[in-house]
This record gives sequence, structure tokens and C-alpha cells, in this order.
Amino acid sequence: MLARRPFASRDSLLEASDAVCAKLSNDQWLAAFAHHPRIGEQRAAATVSETAQRWSEGEQSDATGGDDSLQGRLHEAQRQYEMRFGYIFIICASGRSAAEILGELEARLRNDNHAELRIAAEEQRRITRLRLEKLVGSDEESGA
Repeated sequence: MLARRPFASRDSLLEASDAVCAKLSNDQWLAAFAHHPRIGEQRAAATVSETAQRWSEGEQSDATGGDDSLQGRLHEAQRQYEMRFGYIFIICASGRSAAEILGELEARLRNDNHAELRIAAEEQRRITRLRLEKLVGSDEESGA
């Protein structure tokens, strides 16, 4: 992304991000995943900025609701996911409840390794796009 700067517009920034994402290797995706905390947690495995930490907390705010039983099931399903795939469960959690995320997580546990990595990568792309939009503002704010 740095090599592609400057961007002529908000849309060109978002298009460049999607183009870069389309060319990432599995190892690059896994490195990106390490910069996210588990659903319901505040710390990622890798060091992240305070801004990234605040964005994660905000994106997951709906997912931290529900009773202790639901949160316990979500925690256990994440543990199973990590054991099965070797990385944390990645989902664009913004606006999703704990129950919705748990349902998606349980469904994705049935995927094979290749399919799941592709799904997790697409979720990571969606998170990246959401954060870029926060960084540069919406269409309305940018005058587009």
C-alpha cells in the first residue's frame, strides 16, 4: 500500500487495498490474523497500536453481550477453532451479536483447511476495508 501512494481518491485507496489483498500469500494472511484479539478479548498476539485496539473493541462491542453461558460457549468454540486451524477465528464482528458470531464459528468449524483460510482472508479484507473507511471517512464525509 505504501508503494501505491498517493491515492487520487477514497475509492482508489479502497480499490488498491482490495488489489493488495487479492495477492497476499497464506503466510501474509496468517501474519495479519495475529494482529487481532480473540472475540471478547482485548489483546492480540502481536503488538498493535492503541487505535487498532480501540477499533477492535468497538467492532466487537455487540459480541460481548449475552449471558455467561453464551460467552463460555463462544470462548470454547474459539479454542476448538484454534486447535483445528492453528490461528484465531477471524470474522468482521461489527454489528454482529455473540449468538450470530457463535453460529458462524460453529458452521465454519466444519470447513476444510483451504476453504476456511479463504473465508478468514475475506473476513480480514472486510475488516481492513472497514478500518480504512474509518480512517478516511465515509462517502458523505469525503464528498464522493
